[in-house]
Amino acid sequence: MNKKEESKQLIKSLLENIGEDVNRPGLLDTPKRCVNMYEELLSQTNVDPKHEINTFFESDNEEPILVKDIQFYSLCEHHMLPFFGVCHIAYIPNNKKITGLSKLARLVESASKRLQIQEDMTLMIAKAMEEQLNPKGVYVIIEAEHMCMAMRGIRKLGSKTVTSKKTGVFLEDKDLVRDIEYKIKL
Repeated sequence: MNKKEESKQLIKSLLENIGEDVNRPGLLDTPKRCVNMYEELLSQTNVDPKHEINTFFESDNEEPILVKDIQFYSLCEHHMLPFFGVCHIAYIPNNKKITGLSKLARLVESASKRLQIQEDMTLMIAKAMEEQLNPKGVYVIIEAEHMCMAMRGIRKLGSKTVTSKKTGVFLEDKDLVRDIEYKIKL
């Protein structure tokens, strides 16, 4: 039996163990659909997202570049439930090196498709930016709603978790940080 078939059997066993009738019409294809869903949602497991930043340009711009409200969804490694929200990425070019704006969205997409905690996703994105662009500084902010808090346990629908990572000049220049945070709120 291949891994996909094993996974389908595991989903079928889970359904049976919680008391479901796996032969009822609505559940006949559920194991297959679940396996396909997890393959899609976790497709970047063990893939370094920095490789999404693979196109470079030159620019004389020395001011911050901010791409905000990059939507994403991911899965919490604790409950395998979704968390979703937006990521904001700001960086200041170094040695005229910039990347395409879509590469930042691709970076977030790649970083999100794995089991993880939001805190680690934030660090992963900042690290990829540092490694690929060697900017003067990076500022990554993620705002997300976690279904493990909304659907179970405390049941606080609508609460958001905000994580951030600053490097380089963003650690030193409070005015620069305030400027980025103001632009994010616009």
